[in-house]
Amino acid sequence: RRQGQAKPISTASANAKIIIACEKHHHLSSRVAADSIAASVRPAMQEWVTTVYNCLKFVEHPPEIGHGGNSPEHASWTFSSDVCKHCENAGCLEACPTGSIVRTEFGSVYVQPDICNGCSYCVVACPFGVIQRNKEDGRAFKCTFCYDRQKVGLIPACAHACPTESIKFGTLDELRVEAKRRIEDLHSMGMADAALYDPVDTSIGGLHAFFITRGDPRQYNLPPQPEIPTIYAKQGWKSAAVGAGMLAFGTLLAFLGGGRR
Repeated sequence: RRQGQAKPISTASANAKIIIACEKHHHLSSRVAADSIAASVRPAMQEWVTTVYNCLKFVEHPPEIGHGGNSPEHASWTFSSDVCKHCENAGCLEACPTGSIVRTEFGSVYVQPDICNGCSYCVVACPFGVIQRNKEDGRAFKCTFCYDRQKVGLIPACAHACPTESIKFGTLDELRVEAKRRIEDLHSMGMADAALYDPVDTSIGGLHAFFITRGDPRQYNLPPQPEIPTIYAKQGWKSAAVGAGMLAFGTLLAFLGGGRR
């Protein structure tokens, strides 16, 4: 069963429960949890709230009368949980030379820390800039999609803890149907800019953690046309072959010219 997450930004809040749940389940730093709570009650800071696996993005929008029911004298806020998207065609997985990054039976992308050698090829291959290098041990890290919880029939910690249920978890097909239904509801409420962010028409091939966004997706750290770097490998090899051919041809001409003398 190919599992996934849908994250409607229209119902997301700045509640730090999802971050704390992630930290507690993965035994991460409690100091970061305190910072997360502090920033959630001071959203004007407009900064990333980061943990090892989870990021919370605050995006401020100007007042727009009659748009989505927002008060005309107040700015509106949207929030997004920026974690690994578990791409259908994952650049980090293709770039890993040790086999540390694997595809699980649930369709998620998982980093095996005991095999990772810290080369960081995966870091530069991620089109979303999600996977990072641990400063302490040099190994790569990112969201695990709570692989250990899924193996025993549980849903990811963030989805379980989300108070507004903006993080939906289930099979990809069911989630995509529900996402389309949600977008129709948002359009009927006057939110014409609501759209599904799931780049199935790019080399990524779709996401296992996709979003319902409003406005430009780039404000949520979501590039409009994400691509995996390996699609440029063919062009690179062609250029290398042309260069090698020209070098060989020049060498041959120099050899023949020297023989005539």
